[in-house]
Amino acid sequence: MMHNKRWVVAPPITLQADEALAKFPPILKQILFNRGLATDAEARAFLKAEPNAGTDPFQLTGMAATVDRICYALEKNESIAIYGDYDVDGVTATALLVQALGTLGGNVRGYIPNRFDEGYGLNKEALDSLKADGVRLVITVDCGIRSPDEAAHARTLSLDLIISDHHHPDGENLPPALAVINPKQHGDPYPDKDLAGVGIAYKIVEALIQERGKRRPEALEGTKDASFLFPLSSLLDLVALGTVADLAPLVGENRVLVRRGLRQIRETQRQGLFSLAGVADIKIDKVTAGDIGFMLGPRLNASGRLESALASFELLTTTDFMRAGQLAMQLDTQNRQRQALTRAMQEQAEAIAMSEDPEAFLLFAAHEDFNPGVVGLAASRLTEVYYRPAIVAAKNAEETRGSCRSIPEFHITDALDQCKDLLVRHGGHAAAAGFTVRNENLPELVARLKQIAKDQLGSKDLRQTLMADMEIPLSDLNFEVLKHLTYLEPTGYGNPEAVFVSRNAKVKVARTVGAEGKHLKLTFEDERGATYDSIGFRMGHLKPDLPPRVDLLYHLEANEYNGRTTLQLNLKDLKPAGIPD
Repeated sequence: MMHNKRWVVAPPITLQADEALAKFPPILKQILFNRGLATDAEARAFLKAEPNAGTDPFQLTGMAATVDRICYALEKNESIAIYGDYDVDGVTATALLVQALGTLGGNVRGYIPNRFDEGYGLNKEALDSLKADGVRLVITVDCGIRSPDEAAHARTLSLDLIISDHHHPDGENLPPALAVINPKQHGDPYPDKDLAGVGIAYKIVEALIQERGKRRPEALEGTKDASFLFPLSSLLDLVALGTVADLAPLVGENRVLVRRGLRQIRETQRQGLFSLAGVADIKIDKVTAGDIGFMLGPRLNASGRLESALASFELLTTTDFMRAGQLAMQLDTQNRQRQALTRAMQEQAEAIAMSEDPEAFLLFAAHEDFNPGVVGLAASRLTEVYYRPAIVAAKNAEETRGSCRSIPEFHITDALDQCKDLLVRHGGHAAAAGFTVRNENLPELVARLKQIAKDQLGSKDLRQTLMADMEIPLSDLNFEVLKHLTYLEPTGYGNPEAVFVSRNAKVKVARTVGAEGKHLKLTFEDERGATYDSIGFRMGHLKPDLPPRVDLLYHLEANEYNGRTTLQLNLKDLKPAGIPD
């Protein structure tokens, strides 16, 4: 049984922190300490997940100008377009602003570009058609920060443009828009830099409601305006969906918004969410961040990957339960198609990357038949399997559109920035990015990116590192421990679930489950004879070589089956007992 991952178990809690956290159970105490919470006050603030006083939306640069312009558009009944991206973050942000401004009496519509015809972000043709349709104000969500030419074009059309985005700006070269809202822009004082696009859209509505409240006497004179009663909490389900699906870190304000948003989803009045949870076989009253990440998010993403994200936008905004049911079934079908397409593309991309340069520090595969909507998922899988940055790209006659995924040791957007002289456009985050390149520049781009990766990664021991919170005997696990772990919710990117290591567990029963025996079900016995069930997703291939005793790294979870709830270990890795971490 081969083992090529590195395990790192966090150091034990210090004496000082142990005393400071004396009121917490021992296991929770260690986990809180591992997350940098070493005082009683810090730990309680984290577990309560209440809003921080420092999250006033007007601290965001450009917010005052944005709110003034929206208020003017609402007063004059101007036509407003919300211009989003086709992923879950962009679709939820578009739905959020359309719903909020519509409730405030606005003449508002959503516009989501088609991934295949228009590509990512703002484009001039869309701005032309919006202008021709009588739109006076365009507000971008989750895109636009790297669109200076398009912003300049809007200006020539006398179209007012507000850009709200959370992607990294290109240095200090901001687009010439009426206002730019992005906490990552240079000099922005907003304390939380990690909001998703939908979180920033929510902050715009929060600021707007505050401003309308101040203007209330004038606004209400002679009208039946009830905007100051607008229930902000009704938008939090959308914030939770977009924030979790976009892998924004679940710390700080995101943690607060997602926890409140999950509460909102559990009692949702949104017809589309009921229907989507139904087709995904999720109990909506018990929904978790994990359900969004693995079940709801992929279905909402599927329409934009295969066809048009307008189906997901309509699902989130419709009040017609028949239409919601139809759309949810369509997204479920598209998600299954997307899964099959991704599997086939992963195999082909892997074959191309390995045949071209198996020793490369950056894997690259491009093909004319690749679906541009799924290239990012194929790149993710390559990165997961080979622990290298990976790019999978769809070629057409003149241009190639690539999607990049990376590892913590390599900032992929910085690498693209170093090649921007070759690129038509690009943008993203440390771990994921996208670009468009003219075909004549593609060989030079690939050579340069591979060289940058070699320079940065050549001297490193490239193995995936798995972090564990503590080592624990299996016999210490019980439902009380599981209850304490729920206080850490919502867990996900940036606020990982608690991870434990247990040593020298005896493998009592081993079998594979799922299509083609893809998953591994094991029953372990500890030194006291107690047994523990486990599931290892995508670990079925390990069964033939399993030794009789193993060390395991896992999450603890509840498994509900036939009305009975049992403890289950969700395995993240296994290795023969006794070999070094």
